[in-house]
Amino acid sequence: MIATLQRLPVYLVLAAGAVLSIIPFLWMVIASTHTTSSLFASPLPLLPGGEFWTNLARLQAETNFGQVMVNSLVVAVVYTFFSAIVSAMCGYGLAKFRFRGRGLVLGAVLLTMMIPMQVLLVPLFQMMASLGWVDSYQALILPFLANAFGIFLMRQAFTEFPDSLIESARIDGASELKTFYRIVLPVARPQLAALMIYTLISQWNSFIWPLLMLNSEDKYTLPVALNTMIGLSRVDYSGLMLGSLLATLPLLIVFVVFQKQFVSGLMGGAVKG
Repeated sequence: MIATLQRLPVYLVLAAGAVLSIIPFLWMVIASTHTTSSLFASPLPLLPGGEFWTNLARLQAETNFGQVMVNSLVVAVVYTFFSAIVSAMCGYGLAKFRFRGRGLVLGAVLLTMMIPMQVLLVPLFQMMASLGWVDSYQALILPFLANAFGIFLMRQAFTEFPDSLIESARIDGASELKTFYRIVLPVARPQLAALMIYTLISQWNSFIWPLLMLNSEDKYTLPVALNTMIGLSRVDYSGLMLGSLLATLPLLIVFVVFQKQFVSGLMGGAVKG
């Protein structure tokens, strides 16, 4: 009882933080069911309205929302899958293979995390244009498959794996790929799951690079399509709120379903022994 009372201030602070973090989401739900004009009325609407289906029909008509949802899902899933494979293999190589300059390679990988994305936009765009990949999905996926954060995370996950088990597998005749996929990788499943969730969310929300690369409306991803609802003289706020709400729901579902894997993966390397 005394311990509970001592922790009460902490619980109150956490509860207040939770409420404050939910308020923007609740406002997004409310705003998506009103007209844009009513969002600027006085007083502000505090309860859901009756314009949800009207806003949804307009959102579909203006952005072809169903198609862009599919586009975003395809790009995010394909990128997440292949980026996780590349990160895991690179992390394994940096953790378990002994070669001259390994530390320099790891340092170079970490150094790329310090380069702002804005610095890379022009040379990457020129590279994609020279390859003829502008307005294509491979331009969204391939340039960023080798993710520095993912490589470092997987490298840390593999560092503590016993070298003796790898040597035993090699002595038994297992190839390097078989040793990696059958013996080493299953041990790092929590970290791999956390990486895939993080990568999926990042790619789903990616805006600047798809905006530069995609010209065809039928290839737009969600953030790019929603951006078209912002005009020079008029902004469809209710449509934007509804689109943002529908775009957020899949991410919430993914996080709720896989939250244990996400937390255990990020904390996997925090405790040794």
